[in-house]
Amino acid sequence: MAGHSKFKNIMHRKGAQDKKRSAQFSKLSREITVAAKMGMPDPDMNPRLRAAVNAAKAQSMPKDNIQRAIDKASKGDGENYEEVRYEGYGPGGVALIVEALTDNRNRTATNVRTAFAKNGGNLGASGAVSHGFERLGLIEYPAKVGDEEKVLEAAIEAGADDVESDTGEDGIHSIWTSVENLHPVSRELEKALGEAEAVKLAWRPSLKAEVGEDEARTLLKLIDVLDDDDDVQTVWGNYDISDEIMEKLG
Repeated sequence: MAGHSKFKNIMHRKGAQDKKRSAQFSKLSREITVAAKMGMPDPDMNPRLRAAVNAAKAQSMPKDNIQRAIDKASKGDGENYEEVRYEGYGPGGVALIVEALTDNRNRTATNVRTAFAKNGGNLGASGAVSHGFERLGLIEYPAKVGDEEKVLEAAIEAGADDVESDTGEDGIHSIWTSVENLHPVSRELEKALGEAEAVKLAWRPSLKAEVGEDEARTLLKLIDVLDDDDDVQTVWGNYDISDEIMEKLG
């Protein structure tokens, strides 16, 4: 296991969470409903639901909204969402994986394809880029829970595989596990560090691609457009944008 400083979040650039709260709550609600439908409607008995509820709490989603999303599943109300994954290339040949929950595959596919086409990318076939990523468990804590050494020690004790820490302002500790160990490790970490900000399955790139300023500008626009789509839950990529370029782009 190794600890790394200045880890850049591979999901999205800093500031991408400053979106409209209602849109964010809508995505969180959708994940809660799907998780509750796939297993027990009790977070203590359903690891995926527990992770979804914790993610909602971390974003200050009201308890009533969380309960409503769970109830929607148990009552059989609302749309039937299905999980869909899209893979493609962004500007500079950056590999992107887009995960969506949708009640209309045609609509989502059209929106994702259009986003890629209008922002210097190409949507590929299933499996086009995922071979360059590992499917792993990811547990995230804000930097304020402790320094790199404290988190690394807790992660080793909990049985995690790797830790990457960005201890700067708004930084995060990213703790990686195998898919099978995600929830056992997160339960152990909770004893030492408290409730995580996120517990989820993730795509971790085997190799990262450095991106120049012009390509980064178009790439971040593409990611923003995808993020703004109600059906898109997460965008993963293998891009590495330097701090200098990020500062220039604001």
